[in-house]
Amino acid sequence: MPKKAKPAGTGKEEGPGPCKQLKVEAAGGPSTLNFDSPSGLFESLISPIKTETFFKEFWEQKPLLIQRDDPAVATYYQSLFKLSDLKSLCSRGMYYGRDINVCRCVNGKKKVLNKDGKVHFLQLRKDFVQKRATIQFHQPQRFKDELWRIQEKLECYFGSLVGSNVYITPAGSQGLPPHYDDVEVFILQLEGEKHWRLYHPTVPLAREYSVEAEDRIGRPAHEFTLKPGDLLYFPRGTIHQADTPPGLAHSTHVTISTYQNNSWGDFLLDTISGLVFDTAKEDLAFRAGIPRQLLLQVETTAVATRRLSAFLRKLADRLEGTSELLSADMKKDFVMNRLPPYCVGDGAELSTPGGQLPRLDSTVRLQFKDHIVLTLGPDQDRSDETQEKMVYIYHSLKNRREKHMMGNEETESYGLRFPLSHVDALKQIWNSSAISVKDLRLTTDEEKESLVLSLWTECLIQVV
Repeated sequence: MPKKAKPAGTGKEEGPGPCKQLKVEAAGGPSTLNFDSPSGLFESLISPIKTETFFKEFWEQKPLLIQRDDPAVATYYQSLFKLSDLKSLCSRGMYYGRDINVCRCVNGKKKVLNKDGKVHFLQLRKDFVQKRATIQFHQPQRFKDELWRIQEKLECYFGSLVGSNVYITPAGSQGLPPHYDDVEVFILQLEGEKHWRLYHPTVPLAREYSVEAEDRIGRPAHEFTLKPGDLLYFPRGTIHQADTPPGLAHSTHVTISTYQNNSWGDFLLDTISGLVFDTAKEDLAFRAGIPRQLLLQVETTAVATRRLSAFLRKLADRLEGTSELLSADMKKDFVMNRLPPYCVGDGAELSTPGGQLPRLDSTVRLQFKDHIVLTLGPDQDRSDETQEKMVYIYHSLKNRREKHMMGNEETESYGLRFPLSHVDALKQIWNSSAISVKDLRLTTDEEKESLVLSLWTECLIQVV
């Protein structure tokens, strides 16, 4: 059974039990989150647990419960989203299915109670009170500034998309049946209390969502009640269910989730295509045709298996000797779909270059570094055999917050591309706190000025 973690210095452990919790009691947690840096934000989110301890002992391994008895933290959490926020949000044009789901767990199954079209607050409130239905609000960071602020910093910290859903459940009710998710989950309890039961995974680090029948999951491994200001983390694949205790007020919590399709397997699939493409250009064996009728075989032949194994060993050898990986989709998809930098006002600093125009005698530095990726890829304007690699820079400065994590919404990429000869100069800018334009490793002064002017026009650098 997992051990019950206490604040440093107590050294006490609880004996084995059927429903043992793993928790930290934080007597005096932070009154607000630390937004100075992505790492500072995450450390304050999981306080008093240290980041190093979290990733060594809990991340992708086991749940962590942090119970806080701190009115300041509870008040801050309650400000993130409240039941009373729904009236004003509905007046902005929310739709069933896209923005809001109404559901209830009945006899171990999810019953969806959505109406058609636009959500009307009075009807929503009626279903909540009379049918004791759970209200699930999708991606509230699109409308709630403080959640935008938190999730944008977490996307910088994890280098992965971070979504959220709010669940509001009346007393004596449950919204969803036992299930597991394909994401790492952080639960923040905002209003009221929520009774949780966690079970051992049937599929550790699951790659898809699945409902589990009660008779398959056994007794809970952990059972506890969250109160405002408490935080719960559990890895993808953890089977869970939660209900609001009877006789109490409603419960509101926000589920912040990340690391969907962000495994080594996903990264391998993403990079292998570029590796094969490059190798095939240089190695005749990769361009040779497969045996006749191979695709008609019921089973792969031993000869084909041996050849594929030999090709994979060649690819592994090539991989050992390279530092330039072609990321086909993951980098670009992340930057295209993530939140723009958090800002107050009209966000002009994200779309209009400001400050001094960079020149040859200028010193420049990168800005919004956490929102930019640099990758190599084939020239998308050419499709012939001599297709050259280009350097692509993608950024999220112009991304639209209202489209964040809304999978059916079309997104576009923003950025620049340069010849491969510019990669060393770009790395200089990336790896320096500040650098003189004339020191960039490019052949001519014109190339140096053109490069920094392009970056400045996209608001990616500033003159210092």
